[in-house]
Amino acid sequence: MRWPLTRESLPATRAGAGTMFPSNDEVIAGRAVDWEDRVIPGPAGAPDLEVTIFRPRDRGDRALPAIYNIHGGGMIVGHRSWETGRVVDIVDELGVIGVTVEYRLAPEDPFPAGVEDCYAGFVWLAENAPSIGVDPDRIVVMGGSAGGGLSAAVALMARDRRGPRMAGQGLLCPMLDNTNTTISSLQYDGVGTWQREANLLAWECVLGDRLAVSADAPEYAAPARATDLSGLPSAYIEVGAAEMFRDEDVEYATRIWATGGQAELHVWAGGAHGFDMYMPEAGISRAAIAARLSWLRRTLGA
Repeated sequence: MRWPLTRESLPATRAGAGTMFPSNDEVIAGRAVDWEDRVIPGPAGAPDLEVTIFRPRDRGDRALPAIYNIHGGGMIVGHRSWETGRVVDIVDELGVIGVTVEYRLAPEDPFPAGVEDCYAGFVWLAENAPSIGVDPDRIVVMGGSAGGGLSAAVALMARDRRGPRMAGQGLLCPMLDNTNTTISSLQYDGVGTWQREANLLAWECVLGDRLAVSADAPEYAAPARATDLSGLPSAYIEVGAAEMFRDEDVEYATRIWATGGQAELHVWAGGAHGFDMYMPEAGISRAAIAARLSWLRRTLGA
């Protein structure tokens, strides 16, 4: 990420976003995984969406579980290719299908554009599951950072709109709380891989100045604003102890438990924001990835 991140620096930060990380073929690197890009319908009246589908090569005729991945970047930067490595690793390890989605970014397309794109992509996957080789009853929606917050929002939308059922929501260091009032949001001011200044900018871009840090923000923009967390799919929530999203993520898990819902929470000591991607070989990252895969196996029956 380019620092400082400002409205003026967003174009330069976004430049080449789709080529910042290795290509799909480089990530796959000889593993038995195939991929294809598709263009699918967006929300009503909105542009079409781009998705990438990753499949195990020797899957036979069985309908497989799927993960629907939403990328991070504060809802203001990022590209679905940023998390190809994470998705391909899961596809290869568990023998599932992975789908990554491209969504509109703020401030050019503020709330609700991005989250409506993500929801439309999930609905498309569930409704077209048989033609893609997916079992519609075994789909996990997941993502990191902003993608984690968007995944939580998609779970709320699916519940409220009586949309497709999802097997679980994988919230990896999710960006949930627009108010930036927790202890951890203040501790990591000017420190770390995603800092308070960037987070404030992101919420301003998504919600506008009036609602950026307001408790009246829409819950589909900032899931921490949701007053009812009952009736949601099983949640997996992981976060580093040394990052600004720590406290809002712990609170979200606690509030799910308070409704009688299911949540598995991991707070990784010493973990900075996105530590598994920045330091994949570190012991803490290996442990976090193993825990994540364990939850996915249990949730998807993979």
